[in-house]
Amino acid sequence: MGSHWLGFELRVALRFLLEGRKQTLLIVVGVAAGVAVIAYISALISGLQSSTLNKTLGAQPHISVRAPDDLVQPAALAEPGAVVSGDTQPRAQRIRTLANWQAIAALLERHPGIAAVSPMVSGSGLALRGEATLAMALLGVDLDRYDRIVGLRSKVVAGKARLQPGEAIIGREMATDLGVRVGDRLSLQTATVLESVRVTALVDLGVRDLNRRTVIVPLRTAQSLLGLPGGATSIDLSVKDVWAAQSLAAELRAQFPGKVESWQETNAQLVSALNAQSVSTALIRGVVLVVVVLGIASVLVVSVVQKRREIGILRAMGATRGQVLRLFLVQGAVVGALGSALGILLAMALIKAFTAFVRGSDGLPLFAITLPMSTAVQVALVATVCGVLAAIAPARSAAALDPAQAIRI
Repeated sequence: MGSHWLGFELRVALRFLLEGRKQTLLIVVGVAAGVAVIAYISALISGLQSSTLNKTLGAQPHISVRAPDDLVQPAALAEPGAVVSGDTQPRAQRIRTLANWQAIAALLERHPGIAAVSPMVSGSGLALRGEATLAMALLGVDLDRYDRIVGLRSKVVAGKARLQPGEAIIGREMATDLGVRVGDRLSLQTATVLESVRVTALVDLGVRDLNRRTVIVPLRTAQSLLGLPGGATSIDLSVKDVWAAQSLAAELRAQFPGKVESWQETNAQLVSALNAQSVSTALIRGVVLVVVVLGIASVLVVSVVQKRREIGILRAMGATRGQVLRLFLVQGAVVGALGSALGILLAMALIKAFTAFVRGSDGLPLFAITLPMSTAVQVALVATVCGVLAAIAPARSAAALDPAQAIRI
């Protein structure tokens, strides 16, 4: 019985749609344009966001665990009501090692949400070569562990990433400023020590300022340069789900002494911008869907007026109100489905055009943009459901028609 009535409704619905070819074509194209805009904007914003995130998180850990700041306690607590003269001066921060860092690193490695753990010693100093002197940010790392955090090997632009004792990897701009090439030596000076190292690789960290001052050396070299034997100033973490970093940081804060910061806290403005983008995309999608619904509804309302006679005849021949109602709902679904299929194809063409014509200064596409199958199916389903919803009001007015009056018109 179910297939019988559906066959009748579908046949008549298609007949009605084919009779008003121009109207049908216009509304299908309208739905297609709406679906294409929604799918394309979704793919574009998601590509832009993942590209921004990759660039930002490509040069920093998802979570960092550092030694707590030095705080100066007041000499004595003031009596209630007493007037206190003088102020507590904040202490100049010295490089502090993370207490018991080996045990903390071992615990973190066993955490199910953490993908990689890398201890680091960081400090500042000067890089010297001949007459040239540059301020440097010194990072002491275990290369294999650090590579799992920021993918350092993939950022090498000259030489081969290797960190044996007496070797260093430096930023591309620093090499230019100091006139250093792979294989050359340079001196690293801190407050107490001067050490000569050989450059094994030049890296591009994605930010010019970082490239201008970063010097990466083995963990032990940095410990001796900064006077922190066996110490580590921070532990960098990479997590399996980047968006879970903030809640994981809060969990670690409760477990370990020290300063635990997630990338969301370090890049608060970026997170606000990403959230604003997501809200804007949702608003655009909502407005376009409303336009699609109104378009389908208006065409079907006109169709009910134009087809009053046919509806009256169908009712007089025994078609029930339910069948007439379903007939218009099927029209809405068909228009929604056809428009969705066409819209997804149009969105894919737009994405292809964007990738082909919008390029950066290096001639490569600005960022990867793809339309995942899940997004395409989701948008198509939503548009088809909207087609059915848009047909409800016209369908009810068609079902409420009095057959005798409809035929007489």
